[in-house]
Amino acid sequence: MQEIASRVVFRDEEAFIQRTQDCTPVAERAKEMQRAGLHGSSEVKLAASIPNILIEQYCLDNAITYREWCVDPAHIRRMLEDPALAHFRIWPGRI
Repeated sequence: MQEIASRVVFRDEEAFIQRTQDCTPVAERAKEMQRAGLHGSSEVKLAASIPNILIEQYCLDNAITYREWCVDPAHIRRMLEDPALAHFRIWPGRI
């Protein structure tokens, strides 16, 4: 798992926290797992490997907590079906 870097950024008289994570290794690993057919069993599929920073941003954008994201399948499904996140998919089937 790639480390999330945080830093304080000052703009005018405001301070912001900037968080970044290199997601390339996660996407490459997901691609390799998909290619190798390592997407779980017939009963439990490994649909994707989504970087933590993207889940965090989704929660911020949708004004929800991480717990809400975890317990509501609609949020997870929305991320799994997002074409912009397709390179993190492992199991290519329909969600």
